[in-house]
Amino acid sequence: MRPLRYSINVTLDGCCDHREISPDAEMHRYAVENLNRADALLFGRVTYAMMEAAFRLPVRTGAMPEWMEPFARTIHAAKKYVVSSTLGRVDWNAELVRGDLGRAVQELKREPGKGLLVGGVKLPLALAELGLIDEYEFVVHPRLVGHGPTLLAGLSKRVDLKLVSRRELGSGAVAMRYEPRR
Repeated sequence: MRPLRYSINVTLDGCCDHREISPDAEMHRYAVENLNRADALLFGRVTYAMMEAAFRLPVRTGAMPEWMEPFARTIHAAKKYVVSSTLGRVDWNAELVRGDLGRAVQELKREPGKGLLVGGVKLPLALAELGLIDEYEFVVHPRLVGHGPTLLAGLSKRVDLKLVSRRELGSGAVAMRYEPRR
C-alpha cells in the first residue's frame, strides 16, 4: 500500500497562502525531492488550477527563474489525480476523481508504488478528517503575516503526531515530517 503524504508551506502563524512564501532555489530543490518520493499527485480543483497555470510546460521564456525549471519539469511530468465535482474534464497528465472521497483515495493508496503526494488546503482537511494521511510535512517559514487561509482550519478532532524528520533550509525555513500516532 502506498502512503499518502501531505506537504505544505506555512508561515509561523499558520498562514498557507502561497503568495506569502518567498521561494528560493534550495526550497525548489527540496520540493523536487518530495515530488520524486511519489508516483502521483493528488490535488483539489483550486490547487490543480494554480499549479497548472504556473508550471504547465512550455512556460514562456523568462516567466520563471532558471532555478524553478527543474520543479516545473518534474511537476509537469507527474501523474495527477484531481478531486472535483465541478470540473468537466482535466488534462495535463491528470484524471478526475469523483464519488466517495474516502473510497476513491483508499483505492489509489492500494495501488503499488512509492506514494501519493497531496497539497493544498481544503482537500487535505477532508483527508485528515477521514484519517487517510500517512505523513504530514510542514515547511515552516520564519514569517508572520496575520491572515489566512490557515493550516487545517476547521479540523473537527485532534490529530496527534510524532516527529520523524526535520531539515533546516538556508532561508531559515524548517521542513518537519510527522506521522500520525495511531
